[in-house]
Amino acid sequence: MRYYSIFILVLICLCCTSCTVLQWRNSDEEISQKFNDLDIVTNISYFRVDSLDVDIRVQSVPSEGKETFNLVFLHGSPSSLSAWDGYLVNDSLRQVATMHAIDRPGYGYSNFGDEITSIDTQSQIISAVIDDKQLENVIVIGSSYGGPVAARVGFLNNRVKAAVMMSPAIDPAIEKDIWASRFTQWIVTRWLVPTGYRVAGDEKKVHAKELELIKNDWKDITIPVVHIHGDIDDLVPYENVDFSTKNFQDIKIVTIPEKGHEIAWKYSNLMIPHLLELMERVREGD
Repeated sequence: MRYYSIFILVLICLCCTSCTVLQWRNSDEEISQKFNDLDIVTNISYFRVDSLDVDIRVQSVPSEGKETFNLVFLHGSPSSLSAWDGYLVNDSLRQVATMHAIDRPGYGYSNFGDEITSIDTQSQIISAVIDDKQLENVIVIGSSYGGPVAARVGFLNNRVKAAVMMSPAIDPAIEKDIWASRFTQWIVTRWLVPTGYRVAGDEKKVHAKELELIKNDWKDITIPVVHIHGDIDDLVPYENVDFSTKNFQDIKIVTIPEKGHEIAWKYSNLMIPHLLELMERVREGD
């Protein structure tokens, strides 16, 4: 009876959630207005993938300095490019790099609701965006699900000079089963779940399998990879750092003490120094 009551309560909460709530996305107009109010130049573009019938949204903020770095940001699940606002508005980053935040397929305004659950396919799309924009000196930064995608883009594209994974779910052997995601899979409840969460649930369902398909390629990545993880992460176990240590040639582990899974978007002030340090390292390596 207790579990039945919890089930009914969850259903009621979901029913009270409109289709426009909990979708983690802002429109082009809302983004433009926010950055205009901050007096920060930004532009929004769309990259078309005809073979997949997908349009990928990209928000770019040009550098105010003379540096040639391009930072490409990939969010987790569920989320959108707006998760990176704290980085796009940061004065220190804008002085040394042009930044590009991307809505991954199925999120934001990149074919919202139409998921692509293949990590490799998502990575190929991001790689194509980089080539289309002719970006050089690229550092790809990914959070959570976006972490393995960021590293995979580094495997696929030689324009990428380094990759950063924040709280990445990268070890298929310890991929956690999140019970709440089951609501996205059950026929009875799936239609009640907000779209962004359905996409996240579909990705989560096959994530371990997708990681297994590409795990042997990590050892062939020669660019610097930084793995940043909170040591009390209750969604993606901290033990993922052990997998990274064993499988990447050039890996740096950064532990954020007393922090959980939210480090990328909630503690950008702690993350940005590591990005600046990595850019300096890449610069010195040229």
